[in-house]
Amino acid sequence: MAPRRVILKLSGEAFADPELGYGISAATVHRVAKEIAEVHAEGYEIAIVVGGGNIFRGLSTAAQGMDRANADYMGMLATVINALAVRDSLEKAGSQCRVQTAISIQQVAEAYIRLRAIRHLEKGRIVILAGGTGNPFFTTDTTAALRAAEIGADAVLKATKVDGVYDADPHVVPDAVLLEKVTYLDVINKGLSVMDSTAITMCMDNDLPIRVFSILEPGNIAAAVRGEPVGTLVH
Repeated sequence: MAPRRVILKLSGEAFADPELGYGISAATVHRVAKEIAEVHAEGYEIAIVVGGGNIFRGLSTAAQGMDRANADYMGMLATVINALAVRDSLEKAGSQCRVQTAISIQQVAEAYIRLRAIRHLEKGRIVILAGGTGNPFFTTDTTAALRAAEIGADAVLKATKVDGVYDADPHVVPDAVLLEKVTYLDVINKGLSVMDSTAITMCMDNDLPIRVFSILEPGNIAAAVRGEPVGTLVH
């Protein structure tokens, strides 16, 4: 039986310095990388899609008047910075790792090639996928869904700053309920904060389950990779 292969979507915002609210917290990156390296050593195939919200958010900047396409390309570059930071920590934790980007930056990373990414995974390397889809107007959540379908992943694991999907915004509704399981259509119809509709639809069309959980809780990443019930399952 083939080993479990997953796409791990890491929120860029979770890497932010807790005091500044932006930039990269080396301690957080090291902790996350160590946990990924430990569970990877158990034989799981892990590809990582990184966000860039701790450095630059294209959508929010475009809302302030910047050209949307230009802002999104800047966001793609931010994901490359995060990818290099994660790779450095993973290698120090003892894992072999490759960074592939959807935009050409030959000096620091390989170009994304689907079959090469799959081969890296089969050889026991972690693959970090940066640069989004290489196109503006697409989020890194959509990137995670797209890459998961391309490489034949078993699941999309979204590690974020919240501990799952709620039936309402917990910051606004104090008694909002954490959902253990929810369907793709419920996410779309009820406007639940999981991923954008393009990513959800792509996962639904390709029968890819999504696990949403907190990156801030130690042990959650390893549990999610193993297929344990943490956070919320979207199926």
